[in-house]
Amino acid sequence: MELYIFGRFHALEGSEAAVAAAIREVVPQTRAEPTCLGIQAFHSIREPRLFYIYSRWTDEAAFEYHAKLPHTVRFVGTVEKLIDHPVSVTRARPIA
Repeated sequence: MELYIFGRFHALEGSEAAVAAAIREVVPQTRAEPTCLGIQAFHSIREPRLFYIYSRWTDEAAFEYHAKLPHTVRFVGTVEKLIDHPVSVTRARPIA
C-alpha cells in the first residue's frame, strides 16, 4: 500500500537559503529512486522560514530504505543544524 510522507522544516533565522539549497539538492536524487512515486518541495508564502517536502512511496519498506541512502542521510545531517526543531516526518495513508 502506498505511503505518503509529509516533512516540515522551520529554518533558524538566517538559514532560509541554506535549507532551500539542501532541499533543492536532495529532491532530484530522491525523485530518481525507483520506489519514489513522486516528491515535491514547498516554501510557505506567508512564513519565509517554513518549508515542506511531500513524497509518495510504493510502501513503507521503500521509505525505510530511502532513509538509509547516502543522499538522505546527508540531507538530514545538514538540515538538522539549520532548523529550530528536531527532524521528523509524518507517515500517512489516505482516508478517502
